[in-house]
Amino acid sequence: MKQLLRTSLTLLTARSSPCSLKPSHIAACSQSPGVTSQHRERHGYGHSDLPPMEANRRIVITGGLGQLGQNLANALRARYGRDNVLLTDIKKPSNDVLADGPFAYADVLDYNAMKQLMVNHGADWLIHLSALLSAVGEQNVPLAIRVNIDGFHNALNLSNELGMRLFVPSTIGAFGEDSPKNPTPDVCVQRPRTIYGVSKVHMELMGEYYHHKTGLDFRCLRYPGIISAHSAPGGGTTDYAVEIFHHALQGNNFVCGLRSDSRLPMMHIDDCISNTVKFMETPNEKLKQRTYNIGAMDFTPHEIYTEIRKHFPHFQMHYDVNPLLQSIADSWPDKFDSTNARRDWGMSHYYDTPRLVEDMFESLRGKHLTNMEDEHELAHRI
Repeated sequence: MKQLLRTSLTLLTARSSPCSLKPSHIAACSQSPGVTSQHRERHGYGHSDLPPMEANRRIVITGGLGQLGQNLANALRARYGRDNVLLTDIKKPSNDVLADGPFAYADVLDYNAMKQLMVNHGADWLIHLSALLSAVGEQNVPLAIRVNIDGFHNALNLSNELGMRLFVPSTIGAFGEDSPKNPTPDVCVQRPRTIYGVSKVHMELMGEYYHHKTGLDFRCLRYPGIISAHSAPGGGTTDYAVEIFHHALQGNNFVCGLRSDSRLPMMHIDDCISNTVKFMETPNEKLKQRTYNIGAMDFTPHEIYTEIRKHFPHFQMHYDVNPLLQSIADSWPDKFDSTNARRDWGMSHYYDTPRLVEDMFESLRGKHLTNMEDEHELAHRI
């Protein structure tokens, strides 16, 4: 019966033709270089608590050049082998990305091309990161529907047809003004008011539907705002919490687009990656639900500003509230309840707000120093 349902649902797939999307609009929740071994040794933090590896996993990551993809690929390659993890996107990768491991062009709206890619790679897992984020999605709703919903349908049906484990991240944006805010549990009223949030709720429910009807191994984590020193903001409402560090380090004042008291859940990218890998490797029978909140810290713009001032006492921040961003932030949780994730599969985090700030400046100092050295060398050549 389940096989019949699997076949029937696959036939409903919308086989969209290839489309030309503006690369700057595709924010795949992706990544940056991972932490160094010295960093992990210094902080006593890493993947050592993860379950044993499952042998011979073949993994494809869509939207891999966004905020999370490269870091996640690096973590998975360290565990499963460089050539077993295929990073994909519609953007042109840098030489560093190509040196790290296999890369391929993949348009998530082209079902047949995606199927060919999965079959040729022999994929066991599909990690679907392609999405337009909250602020960008509101500026181009039709494109957000195509990428976030139609692209997800292709990933869902391909996973169902080919028997792959499917992971798709969700978000704090999947909640709305009627949701409990402090803390926000896994199961409650959601009713988001952005196309980003609506598409994520649709994704969560469709994934659970396929799991119950066909046995698809669908997995989803609701991410808080993810903070990384190594990737540019991707058009999200929490971008200020990355941009502020660059301004402080460069000696510039910062103008924040949210009110000073806008509390939102946040997480360091290393904690995000570690927990995602752990979740993907958790045996199916241990999961009591298909979608989990994961939370680490929460802060307001004023609180992160105060913490930054401990490192840069002369740093100044002013406010020029963006009505769109503020309306989105006001509808989101203040704090995530991640009790179920911690109980069922051992979700944990290392970074609190002081550690986050310290690590961001440590990482960004090295990045800015490298840029300055490059500029100095270029000046000599000229």
